[in-house]
Amino acid sequence: MTAPDFWIASGHSLLSPDENGWLPITDDFLRAFFLRPEVRPIEESCDTERSLHAALLEDPRLTVSSEQLAQLADPDARETYQIVLSFRDALVSAGTLEACYLGLFRAGAIQLPPLFLDQMAHIILRHVLEPVRDPFRARAGELLFRAQRVTLLDGSAMLADEETVEMHAATGGAGGLGQLLREAETPMREIELDVLNDDNKEIYWARSDAFDTVLDLTFTRPGLDALCRVLEVWVAHFLRAEVRITPMQRIDDEHWSWHVGLDAEANAILNALYSGEAVEEERLARLLILFRLEFLEPAQMRADLAGKPIYLGLAMDETSRVRLKPQNLLVNLPLAAVG
Repeated sequence: MTAPDFWIASGHSLLSPDENGWLPITDDFLRAFFLRPEVRPIEESCDTERSLHAALLEDPRLTVSSEQLAQLADPDARETYQIVLSFRDALVSAGTLEACYLGLFRAGAIQLPPLFLDQMAHIILRHVLEPVRDPFRARAGELLFRAQRVTLLDGSAMLADEETVEMHAATGGAGGLGQLLREAETPMREIELDVLNDDNKEIYWARSDAFDTVLDLTFTRPGLDALCRVLEVWVAHFLRAEVRITPMQRIDDEHWSWHVGLDAEANAILNALYSGEAVEEERLARLLILFRLEFLEPAQMRADLAGKPIYLGLAMDETSRVRLKPQNLLVNLPLAAVG
């Protein structure tokens, strides 16, 4: 049985894995950035900008000097090209998408807009999940590159795509027409997003690029198990380390030695708990999920921590927003020194 295609708009089809399973940068992939509407010349663009754009479509690795960019008449165009070319140069220098992504975070002080980082995670995860047939895992994967909004309902944690929620709030889900009706204060039918469950889960495949389904991350539900499996393959792909990730409801460990927050809020809460600080109940309630991560090969861990569990946390902020940072699992685990 062929696995369903999904996240078609990610651009993953422009890349093919090398012998190590990573994704080398291709000219077609680079060219796609210069074909984006933000970069394509518009009616008001100067001749220099049009010539530069045509040259980059011909050779997307073309070296462009700061002097050439200075000749562009539109300052916004100059800034756009500076950003896109900076990203292009980082990709070309790294050689593969994974090397670029990992290298940026290991180096720190990232200058690229979050949009580019999310797009890299999107494509890499699509590649990693290539054989997946479980729609829960594909939906859980969205957390690694798209912000979510949380609704707590009767003890359940429901996550919906933030951009989709905001679009529905603005338009009632009816696009431009919905916006006009809302501005005219015309009553509108409230649109509810579908919560994935065992009965309807197959709807995900046809709607994967719409990001319009809700994931239930409640303890013991399939969505939470799916997120654990996604995080496991993410670590394995980048670090060549097999880990087992298990959800848990609390940390009862007198020898708690290491933790990783999967977002800024979870990291701050775990730091406070680890230090023995009092955490207000209201803030503690933002900690949606705890996980236990174990290396199947303890020798891959730092010697002083080998065999000990790593605790992970995922939290929402004060606005009920979840922004999972998958890079935290790549740069904050206590790995053994290489070489």
